[in-house]
Amino acid sequence: MDGSGERSLPEPDSQGSAAGDDIEIVVNVGGVRQVLYGDLLSQYPETRLAELINCLAGGYDTIFSLCDDYDPGKREFYFDRDPDAFKCVIEVYYFGEVHMKKGICPICFKNEMDFWKVDLKFLDDCCKSHLSEKREELEEIARRVQLILDDLGVDAAEGRWRRCQKCVWKFLEKPESSCPARVVAVLSFLLILVSSVVMCMGTIPELQVLDAEGNRVEHPTLENVETACIGWFTLEYLLRLFSSPNKLHFALSFMNIVDVLAILPFYVSLTLTHLGARMMELTNVQQAVQALRIMRIARIFKLARHSSGLQTLTYALKRSFKELGLLLMYLAVGIFVFSALGYTMEQSHPETLFKSIPQSFWWAIITMTTVGYGDIYPKTTLGKLNAAISFLCGVIAIALPIHPIINNFVRYYNKQRVLETAAKHELELMELNSSSGGEGKTGGSRSDLDNLPPEPVGKEAPSCSSRLKLSHSDTFIPLLTEEKHHRTRLQSCK
Repeated sequence: MDGSGERSLPEPDSQGSAAGDDIEIVVNVGGVRQVLYGDLLSQYPETRLAELINCLAGGYDTIFSLCDDYDPGKREFYFDRDPDAFKCVIEVYYFGEVHMKKGICPICFKNEMDFWKVDLKFLDDCCKSHLSEKREELEEIARRVQLILDDLGVDAAEGRWRRCQKCVWKFLEKPESSCPARVVAVLSFLLILVSSVVMCMGTIPELQVLDAEGNRVEHPTLENVETACIGWFTLEYLLRLFSSPNKLHFALSFMNIVDVLAILPFYVSLTLTHLGARMMELTNVQQAVQALRIMRIARIFKLARHSSGLQTLTYALKRSFKELGLLLMYLAVGIFVFSALGYTMEQSHPETLFKSIPQSFWWAIITMTTVGYGDIYPKTTLGKLNAAISFLCGVIAIALPIHPIINNFVRYYNKQRVLETAAKHELELMELNSSSGGEGKTGGSRSDLDNLPPEPVGKEAPSCSSRLKLSHSDTFIPLLTEEKHHRTRLQSCK
């Protein structure tokens, strides 16, 4: 120590300075001591560990810009980081790639790689897919939180028209927002069921009446009920379109297209009934109206809007195209093989029902799917044996891809529940942060989310993503002083 009171660093060996390959670097990461060699670290000079080789010549400022603490006596560098993640990161020096250990949060592991200045290109492909999946989950959580915050917040600068649109949209699209909104959602659900039942009952001959030409038509009472249901569906669709934040996205949404297909046939058939007779023959008008009535079955798909189970099933089938394609391929091969065999084996019987191979396709389909209508069946011994083998193979072919489809359904359903819980957890953390940040506040309410402290002039207002980042850890333990703010403990990821 010189007269100025500053500590002096031990000088590295001249030979070690000239050839950094012989230097031993001792690092202590989270209490785990590790000895590394310069020739190993110098393979990747851009990394933090490689920068430790020549950092002693730069003094304490250089040292503490790279590590959390340093012991001159032991020449040991201390890092307050996750030791399990560090064991995975140093694999890049030995194997040229990094594998993420099971049980480590992918987002935290990425932060560890960024700290040690190891590029993500060294991360193995299997681990990259896991990281991408976790990023998508966090983006989904942030999106849900943003939607909730938009519902909670009221911008005073918005006009009355815009506020009215928001209220209508929230009332129709978010049944959980209020009790009246929940009642309207239940009413809409019941009207969908009623309209579907009325459509079916209208085809019962005992409930039909004769018109002026003697043709059977639906009972007037059933028509009135259907008209009332269509009027409700039309009003609901127009209100949702009117209050939608993005009209184009709303109109092109799949479920909204289903809504249009559910109500459009009623108005088209009504127009053809009153105006079409003047432009075309009455028979053609009746055929067109009958064809449009069949399109009313599209209204049953409106149930998916009010059922999370149907939405989950749709997503599971969408994610299972590969398995469904495999199932169809199995069945197609089996149908072709067993129909050809059945046709060949049944040709010796004088009363054979297998007139051709294409006709035998129908027999193979109903046999492999274990339906068996009985309209076509084998009569020879070899034909019956072929039928037995075909339905056994059909059962196996159908059962094989079912398990992955069920797994996709369960995985997506559980994931949605976890994301919903995580979004609520983030909101609670944001509420705690906002309440603790205020002066003299010991508690907070959900309304405090809109009263966050303003940023100083010249700084951008904190966005939702930045708030999420601040609230992403359960606990923050300030081990070091504010002057050395770069030393932080690895945050845990919920």
